[in-house]
Amino acid sequence: MGTKTVDETGAETGPEPKTDEEKVDVTKSDAVGADEVTEAQVEADDAEDGDEAEVLEGLGEDEKEGPSGVGQGAAAVVSAGLGLVSLTGGWIGTVAAARETLVGQLETASTATVATQVKEIYGDAWQTSALWAGFFALAALIVGVFVLARPAFGAPGKPQAPWIKSVGWAGVSLGVIGLLLAVLKYTDVLLGLPSTS
Repeated sequence: MGTKTVDETGAETGPEPKTDEEKVDVTKSDAVGADEVTEAQVEADDAEDGDEAEVLEGLGEDEKEGPSGVGQGAAAVVSAGLGLVSLTGGWIGTVAAARETLVGQLETASTATVATQVKEIYGDAWQTSALWAGFFALAALIVGVFVLARPAFGAPGKPQAPWIKSVGWAGVSLGVIGLLLAVLKYTDVLLGLPSTS
């Protein structure tokens, strides 16, 4: 590539040839620049490695301090969710109640009294719905109590996050209310079956 070419018109094209001395000078100057860049890059890499080491040491110290409370927070949210399901009714309770209604319709003779038909078709379904609501309320109560009692058995001196306590108490409260309503529904104290007489 370093040679001149002459086309048919006689004009010279291409770069001028360089002597060996010029090539050596260019190579030496490039090598010196590369050395300077390499030293600068090494210093920058060392500084970055030091920063990364400090960050990693900081992460290690955080891990040594104890658990972050993510599991407790998740359990608190689960407790509150179960409490809400116990109050509003979940699809499992609805399906179980519908199944109990169907069983009551199949097992009740058409000649049975009205009181028997109401109890078998609607009463048993109502009690099944109350049982499932009570199950969810009890689960919410147990999980909420576990979340609130967990710091007593955890790392000493590490307080529980306030939002975890708040959500845990909400789960316990909803569980107690749901359990009370479930018992009242099951015993026909709350919205009992209508009188058929």
